[in-house]
Amino acid sequence: MIKTYNILYLLAEILLLILKIVYYICEDIYKLIVPTKMKSVVGEIVLITGAGHGIGKELAIGYALLGATVVCWDINEVTNNQTMDDIKRMGRNSVYAYKCNVTDREEVFRIAEKVKKEVGDVTILVNNAGIVFVKSFLNQSVDEIARVIDVNVTAHYWTLKAFLPSMIKKNHGHIVALSSMVGLLCGPYSTVYSPSKFAVKAIMEAISEELRILSNGKSSVKFTTVYPNFVDTGLAKPKIRFSLMKPLLPQKAAALIIDAQRRNHENKSIPSYILPVSKILRHLPDKALKCVLDFIDVSAYPEH
Repeated sequence: MIKTYNILYLLAEILLLILKIVYYICEDIYKLIVPTKMKSVVGEIVLITGAGHGIGKELAIGYALLGATVVCWDINEVTNNQTMDDIKRMGRNSVYAYKCNVTDREEVFRIAEKVKKEVGDVTILVNNAGIVFVKSFLNQSVDEIARVIDVNVTAHYWTLKAFLPSMIKKNHGHIVALSSMVGLLCGPYSTVYSPSKFAVKAIMEAISEELRILSNGKSSVKFTTVYPNFVDTGLAKPKIRFSLMKPLLPQKAAALIIDAQRRNHENKSIPSYILPVSKILRHLPDKALKCVLDFIDVSAYPEH
C-alpha cells in the first residue's frame, strides 16, 4: 500500500514538473512578444566598476540620466573623475567617484564602507571592470594570466561580499555582471579571457540559485548576467566575417545592459540571438560545432 502511494506521489510530482516546464516556456514566449515593463531606477544607488572608460562610463551616464545616484569606481583616478565631471556637466549632481583597485580585497572593503557612509547602501551593483590580452596561451606572461583572473573573476567575490549582504537584509537589490560572447563559446587567443568569462556566468548562476534556496524563493534580490559581442572599446581588434556580428558602440551596449537590468532578465546576450544560438550549437557534435565556428570565423587579431 505504502509502495503504491509512493509511486503515485512520484507520478504526480513528475506531472506537476512537466506542467511547470510548459508554463515557463509559454511565459518566455509571451515575454518575447510582449516585453516586460522596465522598472524605474530613480533613487537607486548604482555602483559601477570600471567606470572610467568604455562601457562603464556609458553605464554611469545612462543611469545618471535615468535619475539614479551613481557611484563610479575605477583604478584610474583621472578618467574616473572625468566620468563624474562629464555627468555633472549634464546637470546630474548625484554622482560620486572613488579610486578603487577591485583586485585588492582590503581596498574594496575599505572603499565600500566609505561609500556606505558618504552615499548610502548600494542597491544596484554592476560588475563591469574587465581586462583582456589577445594572445596565444604560450605568449601570455604569468603576470598577464594572474591579472586577468584577478580583475575578471576574483574581484567579483570582493564586491559581492561588500554589497550583497545589505541587499539581502533589505530584500532589495540587483547584481549585474558582464560576461561575454566568449563566455558562451570559446574562441582563439582567449585561453585566459574566455575561461574568466565562463567563470562570471558560473558565479552568477551559483549565487542566484543559492539565494533562491536559502530564502525559500522569497528573495527579491535580482541577478542579471550580460553576454556582449565585440564592443568597440579599443581593448581588442575584432576579426569579423559577417556584418551581423559587427562591434557595438559602448553607448549602445550600455543602453542594452541597462535595459536588461530594468527588465529583470537573468541572462541577456547582445545581440539577443547569441544566447539561444549558443545553446543550440552546444547540442551539436563536437566536430560539427567546430565547422560552424570555422564558418562564422569570429575572433580577434592577436597582439604583437
